[in-house]
Parts: sequence; structure tokens; C-alpha cells
Amino acid sequence: MENATIAVIGGTGPQGRGLAYRFALAGHRVIIGSRDSARAQEKAAEIAERAGAGAAVTGADNIAAARAGDIVVLAVPYEGHGELVSSLSPALEGKVVISCVNPLAFDDKGPYAVPVPDGSAAEEAARLAPGARLVGAFHHVSAVSLWRHEGPLAEEDVLVCGDDDDARAAVADLAATVTGRPGIVAGPLRLARELEPLTGVLISINKRYKVRSGVRISGLA
Repeated sequence: MENATIAVIGGTGPQGRGLAYRFALAGHRVIIGSRDSARAQEKAAEIAERAGAGAAVTGADNIAAARAGDIVVLAVPYEGHGELVSSLSPALEGKVVISCVNPLAFDDKGPYAVPVPDGSAAEEAARLAPGARLVGAFHHVSAVSLWRHEGPLAEEDVLVCGDDDDARAAVADLAATVTGRPGIVAGPLRLARELEPLTGVLISINKRYKVRSGVRISGLA
């Protein structure tokens, strides 16, 4: 993918920060979005410093970031997701929007999936921002690995789902900024309801085995 402007909504959080860092390393212009523009600018400076000379990372409030992005990444907690996406809907019109939101909760047994009336957070976003081209991706990549691991996460695959073929292909291409190879197209957007809760399984594995597990698909040429 040629260099694009990528707005990361929720870029002040661990997952958003890690993805923004990887996109900046690959030469994309990145805008960190947050409810607090000052906080966004602070986090943008941190990411730019880590990414090194030439990295183009700035911060803005969520709406300004979404308006400025060619591609918009939703990397926010599920709590408050619906209200946020509704507020951003006009700014998302016609844009590729990547949802890596995982609706999870935790109790004394660990993580578990939160029921979503639309089936998944990605499908909820598609309903609330009907003009956007929603794609689900980057659900299973560890925030710690994104930020700390040197080089591509070569032992992992990014699974991509969506109903717009061109948008899905663009996101699969963008996945190479993380793993060093294109993402794997898993199917239509409705499969986000299977991909999102799988993150809870990985978190449970990580806790038990003290690792940072990921997803790798075998059998592909």
C-alpha cells in the first residue's frame, strides 16, 4: 500500500499505540485520535520518538482525526463504542474503517465474550456508520508485541473480514506493516463475531503459559 494518512481512534491506548507505531515505521502518516487532543498530541510525540527520524505522527481529537484520515482504525474499548461511532459517522463516510475492537469482560475465571446485539463490534460499527467501508482486522495481535518486538511479527497472521472487496484487500495489504506479509482474508464481515471473542482465548493462554500468543494459519501456499 502506498503511504496513506491513517487515523487511529483510541491511539492513546496500548493496542492503538502499537498499531500506530507500526504504521509510522512503514512510512504512513499517522494521526492519533483521543477525546483529549492534548493527550493525543502527547502520545503522538512518544510514538514519533520511538519510530525514529522521519516518522509523521500527530495528535487530534477523535472527530478531527477521523476527518483527516484516509483510513480510520477503531482501537477503543467496547464500552462506549456505540456512542463514539455514532458521533464519528459523518466523518467516516466513504472511508475504509478498520475495527479491532474486542467486546470482552473479565471475572475471577478470566476473559469472556460480551454479547453484542449486532453480532460483533464491527457489525455494530457498520450499522452506526452506514457510509463507512467496515473491515475487521488486527484483533489478535498483542499490544506488547506491537510496541516492543523488533522487526515483523513473522510468527503471526492478521485475519481480515469484510464485505467490501477493495477495502478488505487494502487492509490485508496494510497488515504487512505488522507481520511482513499480507493479511489473510477470512471472509465476510459477519465473521467478526467469531474473530473478536477469540482474543479472550489468547489472553487466557497468555496468562497460563506466560507468553504472548498469536494466530498463525497453516496450509496456505
